[in-house]
Amino acid sequence: MSKKSKKDKPVYQHPNHIGLKEAMGYALGDAGNLFVLTYVSSFLKVFYTDVLLITPGNVATLFLATRLWDAINDPIWGGIVAKRPPGKDGKFRPYLKWVAIPVAVAQLLCFYNFTTIPKIGSNPTIVLVFAYITYIAFGMMYTGINVPFGSLASVITDEPEGRTLLSTFRAIGGGIGGAAPLLVAPFIIYKKNAADPTVKVADAKGMFTFAAIMCACSIVFYFACYATTKERVKSEAKPNINMKQAYKAMFKSRPFIVLAITGVLISGQLQFASLNQYLFKNYFVNTNLSVVGTVAQYFPMALMILVTPTLSKKYGKKELAGFGSMFAAFAAIACFVMGAIGKFKPEGDKFTIVVFMATLFIIGFGYSFVSITNWAVVADVIDYQYVKTGIKSESAIYAVYTFSRKLGQTIADYGGLMLLEKYAHYDVTQMSNAGYVPGTSDKILTICTLIPAITYTLIWLLYRFGYPLTKEKLEPIYKKVQEDNEALAVAETAE
Repeated sequence: MSKKSKKDKPVYQHPNHIGLKEAMGYALGDAGNLFVLTYVSSFLKVFYTDVLLITPGNVATLFLATRLWDAINDPIWGGIVAKRPPGKDGKFRPYLKWVAIPVAVAQLLCFYNFTTIPKIGSNPTIVLVFAYITYIAFGMMYTGINVPFGSLASVITDEPEGRTLLSTFRAIGGGIGGAAPLLVAPFIIYKKNAADPTVKVADAKGMFTFAAIMCACSIVFYFACYATTKERVKSEAKPNINMKQAYKAMFKSRPFIVLAITGVLISGQLQFASLNQYLFKNYFVNTNLSVVGTVAQYFPMALMILVTPTLSKKYGKKELAGFGSMFAAFAAIACFVMGAIGKFKPEGDKFTIVVFMATLFIIGFGYSFVSITNWAVVADVIDYQYVKTGIKSESAIYAVYTFSRKLGQTIADYGGLMLLEKYAHYDVTQMSNAGYVPGTSDKILTICTLIPAITYTLIWLLYRFGYPLTKEKLEPIYKKVQEDNEALAVAETAE
């Protein structure tokens, strides 16, 4: 009897298998997210200090106060999304079309130069109140679209490889949406100082114009994501979720606690990197280096995207993220040490620029493994919680994780701005129109190298010793989730 060839053997395909087309569609949603979020995260503080002339201390307090509201707002959104029954478009997809325009417009209003309004615009208190209102509105709307968008990945597919594919393409979409403002904005939002053409300063009109561009792009990409994705994993027709029980179970879960803490650190470091705008402006005295820095960080990710899914399948997400964060930590520590021992020089010194950008490239290489696998890790924790408690709490977990990332942003913004004011003595009236200023600029360098060294080290320690879901421990969890999802689909079909 002749043996059957490999071609004759049936090839198993997961019932909720997805292809590249849908993964690309999901990527568009995160590009939409990052168009608005990255521009706000990277340049809003510069707009506040250099255009609206709000002191770094007041800006820091603003960020802190708005995040306190997020502690209430984010769980509320999580409950709203979790308890809403699925409609004809699914449970999570509809939010992409409902909230797309509000979040984009809210971002646009954040960059409106309120000081130009006659009579009231010259009042610093009114300007500060306006900043509070617009930034709080943006935060609320962003949560309203980000929680369902993040939860969407868990219902597009429950196939492990599909989850990794979605996470990989979400990283691609996030890279596109995140890189666009960082690469293009510096050419639009800065102008030459009339008094000193060698120095570039923030331009109010340019910042609002670029906000309008990001507003339009995000709306287009959100609607494109809605049109190209599908919810395959069945959601309960009549959700009966005890949110108190769901949240209580999360904070007894080691995987979730580690996920939340790494969320604080990961998002915090991404947000803290926005202080590099002051470094480029007031230490290197070259705002175009913002573009070079962006390329140095994102190019390694573009390369690693090609191999990360394969490496993740072979070695595991925890293992890959642990290795990458260790690599980034060593590079960040080396960068700080070089600055601390006086190897870095200001005002366009070529050696300093080359070494600093090379360090960003190495950090980007290591961190790319964390960034690309991060959202698949979130999906794994969602599955773990379901198997452990029997409660489907995608949006609740994602809402708390979203808050942990916002908390990281808050700590980075508040701490960074307070260091800028109290340690570096950044004076908005002086520094907004200046280049390198001895003392202040040197301390900005210390801030921008020491904090990343600490943060990347903590991320590595948490992945290496804290996060327990290894590749082997996840396999029975995937199997259980697939079996239960198939049973639910059969039950609903019978009804």
